[in-house]
Amino acid sequence: MLQPEFISPLGRQLLDRRGFLRTAGLSAASLGLLQMLDGDGLLANTPATAGGKSPIRPQIDPNNPYAPRPPHFPMPAKQVLVIYCPGAVSHVDTFDYKPELEKYHGQKPPGIPAVTFEGPTGNIAKPFWTFRPRGETGKMVSDLLPHLAEQADDFCFIHSLTTETSAHPQGENFFNTGFTMEGFPSFGAWVTYALGTDNQNLPAFVAINDPRGLARSGKNNFGNGFLPAAFQGTDFNASNPPKNLARPGSLTAGDDAKTRDLLQRLNASHLENHPGDSDLAGRIASYELAGKMQMSIPEVMDLSKESTATLEAYGVEGGSEFRGAYARNCILARRLLERGVRVVQLFNGSDPSGGNGITNWDSHNDIFKTHAMQAEIMDQPTAALIADLRQRGMLDDTLVVWATEFGRMPFLQANGTGRDHNPDAFTCFLTGAGVKRAFSYGSSDQFGFKAAETPTTVYDFNATILHLMGLDHERLTFYHNGLERRLTNVHGHVIQDLLA
Repeated sequence: MLQPEFISPLGRQLLDRRGFLRTAGLSAASLGLLQMLDGDGLLANTPATAGGKSPIRPQIDPNNPYAPRPPHFPMPAKQVLVIYCPGAVSHVDTFDYKPELEKYHGQKPPGIPAVTFEGPTGNIAKPFWTFRPRGETGKMVSDLLPHLAEQADDFCFIHSLTTETSAHPQGENFFNTGFTMEGFPSFGAWVTYALGTDNQNLPAFVAINDPRGLARSGKNNFGNGFLPAAFQGTDFNASNPPKNLARPGSLTAGDDAKTRDLLQRLNASHLENHPGDSDLAGRIASYELAGKMQMSIPEVMDLSKESTATLEAYGVEGGSEFRGAYARNCILARRLLERGVRVVQLFNGSDPSGGNGITNWDSHNDIFKTHAMQAEIMDQPTAALIADLRQRGMLDDTLVVWATEFGRMPFLQANGTGRDHNPDAFTCFLTGAGVKRAFSYGSSDQFGFKAAETPTTVYDFNATILHLMGLDHERLTFYHNGLERRLTNVHGHVIQDLLA
C-alpha cells in the first residue's frame, strides 16, 4: 500500500469521498453535454465528408428498411431505370458521328498509339454503319440502332465520358460502384439505402440480368458492399423468377399464413434481443419480403395480359431467341416501375465465357457481325420500353439511363476486323425526369479517340444521376473503416448543363 507522501495532491483528493463524488458528478455532466452537442452536430469533431460537408444519413427503421424516405431536396425523378450494356458499345459506330473517320479511312495518322489494350493497332476505320440525321434536330445516329435513332430528339447525350480503366471487370465495377475494386456498394444500393421504396411487396432494387447470364463482374454490379444487406439488388428476369416462391402442394393457404405469422413473431423477438444488428435486420426483412413476393412476383411476371400490340412493339416475336427473351425482360422492367420499384437495372449482355462480342458488346473481332448481333437484341425492345414509359406518362418521374463501361477505338486492331477498348472517350445518354431533351453535352476529338470538350468522368455522371434523384452525392455517406464512404469517392461534380 502506497504511503500518503508518495501520492500526488490530485490523487489524495480522489481518495477523499466528497472530492471523488464532486469530480464524478462533473464528469458525468460533461459526458451528457458532449452527447447532446454531438446529437445537434455542434461538436468541433463532427464527422465531415471529404468536401467538408456534414453527412446526411437516412433514418432507417431496422424492422422496415424499405420504408420510403424523403430525398435531400425535391427533384422530379422518383425512380430510375438503368439500361446497362456490358462489353463496351462502340460510340463511333452508334451515337458519336466523326466525319474525319471517313476522310482518313485506311490510314494511320500521327498520334495513334502503336499498341492498345489487346495489342498492336491497325488503321483508322470509318463507321461500319451509315450515320443519318434524325428527328427535327438532325442528330446524327447510325443505322445500327434504327429504333433508338427515331427517339434521338428525346435523349440527352454525353459524348465526353472518360473512365479510369480499360478492363471489363474493373470497368463494370467502376461504373456501377464508383470503384475499380470489388466490395463497394452499387448505385442501386446507394439509392435504396437513401430513399427506400414505395412498394412494400416488391424489392426496392431489382437487377434484371440478360437471358444469357451475368455480366463480367457478376453480382458486384448490383451488390450492397458494406451497406446493410437489405439494400442489395434482387436479381431475376422474365425467364427465371426468384426461386422457392411457390407454396408446396401439401400446405394449405391458411397453414402457410399461420406459419408466416409465427415466424414474424419469432423474428421480432430475436431482433429485440439483438438491437443494432443490421445484418440480422436485413435478413429478417429479406425473409418477410420473400413472403410478400409469393403473391406479388407471379402477378408482376404474368405477361399474358399484355396486348398483342405491346408484344409486337417490343419485338417479343419475329426476331432471334435472345431478342424475344430480352424483350420480355424490358416488359418486366416497365411492370416493376409501374408498381413503384425504386431502382430497376436492366442488363443487355453477359459474360459466361469471355463474351468476345458473341454474348456482349466486346467486339475485338468482326465488329460488323458481332455488334449487329447485339443491336438486333437490344435496339427494338429498348426503344419500345422508353416509348412505352413516355406514352404512359411515367417519364415525368422516372429517369432512364443508357450506359456502357467505356468506348471503342476509332482505329482497328491489327486483325483488321475489331476495335479495341477506349477508356478516354465514350457516349451514354439520359432521358426522362429532370434532364434536357434533344441535347448533347461535351464532345470527343475529331476521331472519337479522346474526350475534347468538357471531359466528363464517371464520378460526374454518377453525381448527376444522384442529384436527379434528389440526393447530394457529397453528403450521402456511410461510415466504414474510418472513412465517410460515398458512391463518388472524393470526386465528382453535378453536370448542371444537363438539368432541365
